[in-house]
Amino acid sequence: MRLAILGTRGVPAAYSGFEALAEELGSRLVERGHAVTVYGRPRYVPAGLRSFRGIRVVTLPTVPHKYLDTVVHTALSTMHALTGRFDAVLVCNAANAIFTFLPRLVGTKVALNVDGHDRDRKKWNLLGRWWYAVSEQFALRFPNAIVTDAQVIEDYYLRVHGTSTHLIAYGAEAARDHDRDVIDSFGLEPSRYILYVSRLEPENNAHAVIAGFERLRAPVKLAIVGDAPYAVEYISRLKATRDPRIVFTGGVYGRGYRQLQTHARVYVQATEVGGTHPALVDAMAYAHAVVANDVPEHREVLADTGIYFEAGRPETLTSALERLLSEPPLAEEYGRRAEARARALYSWSAVTDAYERLLDSLVHPSAVL
Repeated sequence: MRLAILGTRGVPAAYSGFEALAEELGSRLVERGHAVTVYGRPRYVPAGLRSFRGIRVVTLPTVPHKYLDTVVHTALSTMHALTGRFDAVLVCNAANAIFTFLPRLVGTKVALNVDGHDRDRKKWNLLGRWWYAVSEQFALRFPNAIVTDAQVIEDYYLRVHGTSTHLIAYGAEAARDHDRDVIDSFGLEPSRYILYVSRLEPENNAHAVIAGFERLRAPVKLAIVGDAPYAVEYISRLKATRDPRIVFTGGVYGRGYRQLQTHARVYVQATEVGGTHPALVDAMAYAHAVVANDVPEHREVLADTGIYFEAGRPETLTSALERLLSEPPLAEEYGRRAEARARALYSWSAVTDAYERLLDSLVHPSAVL
């Protein structure tokens, strides 16, 4: 099939879960004989890049504004894709639902990955939340298929809208990198730091992680990995901490990210909005003991292979970290169980199988799959 992925910042992955999906899914579909195009934005795609891991890369401009960046770029990408003779396109982000009817006008099938309840993110004002609410209605009408990445999101669409979706989570692959040059550059030592990875936005609760860590009396550091283009004030408040053990690395990708995952002692997932979070399943695949904010999405992914805390009560994070750091056999057992669960439920091969079946069923509805 000739396929396109729209609505992300592009490849190589250098921002969030959608970009990881575009890279990992796109490259695997190419290996299976499909032609895949990923649309990207100039700020995130290296200048002049036309191909990556077999994926054709098309870079188009956008308006670098918090409320316009995604929709403007997806609008331009959609118009460009109308002439691409694609069999099917995968559009990422519910905010882009309004554009999903356009490819259908030229006979292209459309699947929309709606992610989680993005309208609940604290970064959005009333207009942003309204747009996501309206986009949810577009999602019910315009694409050929809706993809959700967590059972709680699938249940929501069925309960609230009576609409069935295709549940396809994210994958994970522990490509361990035992080199130390990247972690050394951040002043980190193997097994002597706690890892937190997320966009630094309020609903991802980096502030709660910092508050819980500041109470911890242990000879370890906290690596805060991530950034956010439109959260300058929030990030400044985070960096105002006086705890010298807290290290802000900014966004780290590729082998740097793999080193950070490989050498971490414990992983913390503090998000409260969204579905399945790629960094969480990555941490599980790397056999980390995971401490996660107690929300249904994390319970779904981790089940009993992690420890839970309440983001609104940072002292609960402190207690969980103290327990894991003081009982290495317990931490190792949690890590083994998390790794086994990730291997069983969150492999990129299985994710690719599911997307391939879905897209092929849209393109060839009479085929027996």
